[in-house]
Amino acid sequence: MILSKEKLQKNLDKLIWDIEEARIKRSEHLIVQLVVVSKYTEIENVKTLYELGQRNFAENYVQNLEQRSEALDELPLAWHLIGPLQKNKINKLIDINPMLFQALDSLELAGELQKRLEAKDKSMNCLMQINSSKEESKSGVELEKAYDTYLQIKESCPNINLKGVMTIGANTSDEGLVRDSFEKTYSVYEKLQKSGATICSMGMSGDFKLAIECGSNMIRIGSRLFSE
Repeated sequence: MILSKEKLQKNLDKLIWDIEEARIKRSEHLIVQLVVVSKYTEIENVKTLYELGQRNFAENYVQNLEQRSEALDELPLAWHLIGPLQKNKINKLIDINPMLFQALDSLELAGELQKRLEAKDKSMNCLMQINSSKEESKSGVELEKAYDTYLQIKESCPNINLKGVMTIGANTSDEGLVRDSFEKTYSVYEKLQKSGATICSMGMSGDFKLAIECGSNMIRIGSRLFSE
């Protein structure tokens, strides 16, 4: 569904207002980056959002990221991959060269990515994904091992530029459990700041306000922006 510029502007303004409200609750000094998940929408809407000042966009799959980034190659967009990465897609992702890969979900994947980056003499900005809700359906490093695993990747994978952490909030209507998953991830991030971590990516369309209140400085929003 292609939305008018006026409608997208209205949706974006409302979203920014909500981000501001949550940000002020947390801290006036907090800066929150908005990453728009474009898998939900047509290329025309991405172009319109670019005209409205949005620069960061994300896709869940490598093939979609490739198609989108090529189709919009003339625009200076910052692309993110936020979905899981299969090993057979690593070389493709390196060739696409996204601004940020947000789902580095295991030490094993980091090792594979490091090998291919080294072979191509490239580097990649990444976030380590933490499974903060301990749900079997989610990938990510176990919460208890997150701090040590992050430092291990940092030490053993010089071509991976770890920028911080990412999590997906608990899949439940119980706000207390969602808050708990965000707060525990932020606690890991806080400890990692002395090791150079600058990004704590938490929060999507349904829970971004809570995520910001828990300290998130990067949110990933899709469906919320593209509703009629």
